Order: sequence, then structure tokens, then C-alpha cells
Amino acid sequence: MKRTILLYSLALAGLIVLLKMLEYRFLVQTLSLEIYLGIVAILFTVLGIWAGQKMTRTKTVLVTQSAFQFDPALLTKTGISKREYEVLELMARGFSNQEIADTLFVSLNTVKTHISNVFLKLDTKRRTQAIQKAKELRLIP
Repeated sequence: MKRTILLYSLALAGLIVLLKMLEYRFLVQTLSLEIYLGIVAILFTVLGIWAGQKMTRTKTVLVTQSAFQFDPALLTKTGISKREYEVLELMARGFSNQEIADTLFVSLNTVKTHISNVFLKLDTKRRTQAIQKAKELRLIP
């Protein structure tokens, strides 16, 4: 009995292998163009993703904050008060007048007054000039 079961199972396994080979042969013969095009499309997709990431990668520049040392003596030399210095720092970070007022919890007119005082003390007329001069004087990083 065991021998009969073993022979039938071997025969069935052989037939399944034969059917799978015929199915594979049919698949390769009739769908060969589609298979090759699919493989080429996948390769080009992977290549495009790799090239896109390689070309659009942003370079990071490490800036050490330890190089800048704040010197309070420079503030007294220029005559800039502590609050005007805070306004100057926020201006350098790109804050608008309203954002500076919100950050420091003061009115918009107070911020404008501080900015005009900074302009006078640094002998400038615009925000960009004031920031540039403050950097040259090593007031801000």
C-alpha cells in the first residue's frame, strides 16, 4: 500500500513539474516582449530615482557657532542698548517688525523706534546695511 501511494505521489509530482515547465515555456514564448519591456522599465525607473536623488542632493555646510564670541564692551562702544541689540538680532534672523514686536512683547511703534535708534547708532539707512555693519563690527554672528 505504501509503495502504491509513493508511486502515485511521484507520478503526480512529475506531472506537476511537467505542467509548470509547459506553463513557463508558454509564458516566455507568448509574453516575452512584455516581460522584457517590464524589466527595462523597472531598471530605468530605479536609475531615474537614483540619478534624481544624486543631482538634487543639497550640500550641508557646517558652521561652528563657537567661532563667534559676543563682547558686551562692543555694545557700550557703539551705544546700543540691550533691547536694541535684541531687536538687531531678530532683524538679522529675518523677522518682520510685527514678528519682532510679538516676540519681545512690545508694540509695533516701540520696535520701529528701536530700529531707528539702531540705524542712527550704526550710521545706516536700511535693515540690510545695519545687519552687514553689525556683522562687520562683530556684534552678531
